[in-house]
Amino acid sequence: MPLLPEIEHTVSLIPQAFADSQSVPEYLSSVDDIRPQPLLAADAFANPEHLRFALKGCLAASICYVIYNAMDWPGISTSVTTCLLTALSTVGSSHQKQILRIGGALVGGFVLGMGSQIFILPYLDSIVGFALLLIAVTAFAAWFMTSSPQLSYFGIQVAVAFYLINLSEFKIQTSLEVARDRVVGIWFGLCVMWLVFDRLWSMPAAREMVRTFISNLRLIAQFAREPVSGNLKAATARRFALGETINTNLDKVRALADGVLLEFGRSREQDLALRNRIRRAQPQIRVLFIMQIAEWKYRAQLPGFELPQVIAVAQREFDDRLAESLDAMADGIEGRSTPVQQTLEEALAKLDRAIQVHRPTGVLAGRLQALLVLGRRIESSMVSLTNEIGTERLGSLTPA
Repeated sequence: MPLLPEIEHTVSLIPQAFADSQSVPEYLSSVDDIRPQPLLAADAFANPEHLRFALKGCLAASICYVIYNAMDWPGISTSVTTCLLTALSTVGSSHQKQILRIGGALVGGFVLGMGSQIFILPYLDSIVGFALLLIAVTAFAAWFMTSSPQLSYFGIQVAVAFYLINLSEFKIQTSLEVARDRVVGIWFGLCVMWLVFDRLWSMPAAREMVRTFISNLRLIAQFAREPVSGNLKAATARRFALGETINTNLDKVRALADGVLLEFGRSREQDLALRNRIRRAQPQIRVLFIMQIAEWKYRAQLPGFELPQVIAVAQREFDDRLAESLDAMADGIEGRSTPVQQTLEEALAKLDRAIQVHRPTGVLAGRLQALLVLGRRIESSMVSLTNEIGTERLGSLTPA
């Protein structure tokens, strides 16, 4: 079990982390390296996609505002809120949120809201009965809110629709117009969103899914080349930042894959085929990333994970070949051909020979054996990923 000494060493370092009196920034990076997150994105005023998204959102909300004021129907003002809450960057994601919003409004407004006004509230004469009704509806909505990311928004809308009807005033709401206007406003807002977002500068979720997947391949390739700085604190901070970005993109690809199911058109069959291929590749990507995290401490030469110079050079070459393979896969998906000078299997064999020539003993032998096991599993995961995705261009969704 070559990984057991590594686990034992990691556990032995935990008391030191609690015993020392230095602050966390002293371990991670210098003060200059810790920069607060900016309020706006770095390309907020340079990327035309941001401008298009802002124009579409403002246009949809303005149309709803002008129409409900022209009709003198302030009760459907929830149409403007609907435009703001369901404005997402891709068509599929917007459809998913819109369906959950109208479904939650129908259940919370018509079924629970109007149903309680007609069948339950006339028979209540105390705050205790109303509190029990409120608890029951809240528990029902909370069950959906905590069920899964796909259904959580539905639970929120159920609760909001019910609360807007029965908690807007300090009395029992007897008029059914409130529930009617709320649901009609949401329905009207969704119609305007469909008109503006689906027909004007639409961005299919399938295209964004492929772009994010390619971006993640390149980020993991960049992670395989880390650390690029000799400063351990700066390298550690960069490692955490890069890892957080990769994790976020992995979750984003999964969410976009759910949005593809709600997109319809001539390319639906192709989009679903791409979705299935990328979803099957996602576990391999995640496993590859986790093993890269485990291997990073060898590249960084952390205390307890130092490597002899010859083996460190061979490991660096193996990681460079891995990065080249990931970049070549991303280029192939985009329709470009990038030759790879050396295969990952050849680099792993060279690392194995370097370890055998060195003939380590004792603790070093177990450490190097663990490194070799990681290398073999990384190579195996890369082979599985290549078989799953390949290096051919993924349809017509990626730019030529």
